[in-house]
Amino acid sequence: MKREGVLYIISAPSGAGKTTLCKEVIDIFPNLRHSVSYTTRSPRPGEVHGTDYFFVSTGEFRRMVAEGEFAEWAEVHGNLYGTAIKTLEEYRRNGVDVILDIDCQGARQLKERFRGGVFIFILPPSYNELRRRLDCRNADSEEVIARRLQGAAAEIRESRWYDYIIVNDVFSTAVEEFKSVLLAERCRTSRVLEAVSELFDVQGSGT
Repeated sequence: MKREGVLYIISAPSGAGKTTLCKEVIDIFPNLRHSVSYTTRSPRPGEVHGTDYFFVSTGEFRRMVAEGEFAEWAEVHGNLYGTAIKTLEEYRRNGVDVILDIDCQGARQLKERFRGGVFIFILPPSYNELRRRLDCRNADSEEVIARRLQGAAAEIRESRWYDYIIVNDVFSTAVEEFKSVLLAERCRTSRVLEAVSELFDVQGSGT
């Protein structure tokens, strides 16, 4: 059964745990991939070019913007992030589901540009827990942490237009809820009918 790949767009305030959740479900589902974004920020300890991000200069990023190579891009906390159009088109054409771990600005751009995307917002259980997680990462300065917390309120307000909200309090519970969304969307009527239209005469049939 040949079907078009599904785009799962995941957003959350920094520190909510979306990256860890995404990695967990990708390990569970064999036909699910992570879309590697481009960014101008410096790699964090352990991050690998081409696996976690494509780390590029600001000049190279601006060139890609000017030449229309991004499906979405945004400036977040002083750094530029973007998703290449060719990446998404290749996955969808090959029937591979893909997770896009991006901010709310980029998610809005994709909602306007791509049909059939599934938008999921990851919430922390509280602001205090969000602060604790940012502190425990030991990856950012106090100034950067303060800026991320300040932006979290605006980002959380954006969650109201997403299709699903998952509160990442107990990690195992959040994973199960994430899995449930992925499974339900793969069984969505519009996706299945499109995939089996050549096998069964179901399009245009009555109830």
